[in-house]
Amino acid sequence: METGLRTAGAKQADADALPAADSTQPDWGRLARYLNGHGIGVDLSQPIRRFAGGLANRNYLVVVDGQPTVLRHPPTGDLPPGAHDMAREYRILARLSDALPFVPNGLHYCSDRSVIGVPFQLIEYRPGLVIRGADLPPLDGREDAPAVLSEMLVATLAALHSVDARKARLEDLGRPEGFIARAIAGWSKRGALVADSGALPALLQEISGWLSRQRFRERPPTLLHCDFKLDNLILDPQTLAPVALVDWDMGTRGDPLFDLATLLSYWAEPNDPPALLRLQQMPTTHAGFWGRAKAAQRYATLTGTDIEDLRAMRVLALFKLGIVFLQLHRQWVGGAVKDDRYADFASLGQDLLLVARDVASGSEQGR
Repeated sequence: METGLRTAGAKQADADALPAADSTQPDWGRLARYLNGHGIGVDLSQPIRRFAGGLANRNYLVVVDGQPTVLRHPPTGDLPPGAHDMAREYRILARLSDALPFVPNGLHYCSDRSVIGVPFQLIEYRPGLVIRGADLPPLDGREDAPAVLSEMLVATLAALHSVDARKARLEDLGRPEGFIARAIAGWSKRGALVADSGALPALLQEISGWLSRQRFRERPPTLLHCDFKLDNLILDPQTLAPVALVDWDMGTRGDPLFDLATLLSYWAEPNDPPALLRLQQMPTTHAGFWGRAKAAQRYATLTGTDIEDLRAMRVLALFKLGIVFLQLHRQWVGGAVKDDRYADFASLGQDLLLVARDVASGSEQGR
């Protein structure tokens, strides 16, 4: 699955593009012949560059029909069940872009693995500012940036959840009935596949059991991104308004509080446990950023959503996140990916699961 850890999933900023010159890059000639057969022209005289920063899906800047375009495909090798779903992502982008101005359009999807070895898609290119990790160097000198970004994140998520799935022709996306119970069961199963030694199996069972005993509220389903955070947004450099929300390969319909809890699982505060600070997913420990409680309350105000069970939902989000890092480490061990940044992901995944257990128990450290 797409982790979102500083992923490049169509992160469209020229400064982030690197020359495409690694051994895993597609056969560009074969790609061009395939697209030409579908009336789509690729200009191979222009340099093809891979977007930097990604740990999972691969994203390239190519010139298609005279326009800069993103080519996106999953990593090769064995992947977790349901991960890196290009078909799902393309369907969402091709339909949701009409309903939300900050969703780039899906232009073409290919399921034929004989073309480049994996399914792929073409996505509308939208340049802008991408803020990765825990630093704010692009916004040095802008004292208002933390508060503006805090409001923007919550308001953008609220806007997504306000979309009428039927009008967006996505009313049959996912299976919202039983969404939370299925998520608990699914992530418990995935965890068991990658945590087969030491203290991990017992820890996973403890958290899974706690989640299964919780009484989650019933809410009308909304469209979900399922990895909503700052570096999955491309921003207008001046206003910091969203230009594009990317990395939709886990998109579905379900409880909107799951999206909020996912955002908050990345939303570190200065006094958080070390594991949350090690994530370095968003710069929210900087002075001026809202805390998680204020972000959650602002979301409740904007949407009218009952957030009484947010703690349990946050445990689920952290449970999922910890397992994701265990999955990524397993891919690295198995050779599906070569990036040595994966080497420490097993310990990070376990530490995140410990935080999830602390949040479940209500301990001060995990709040």
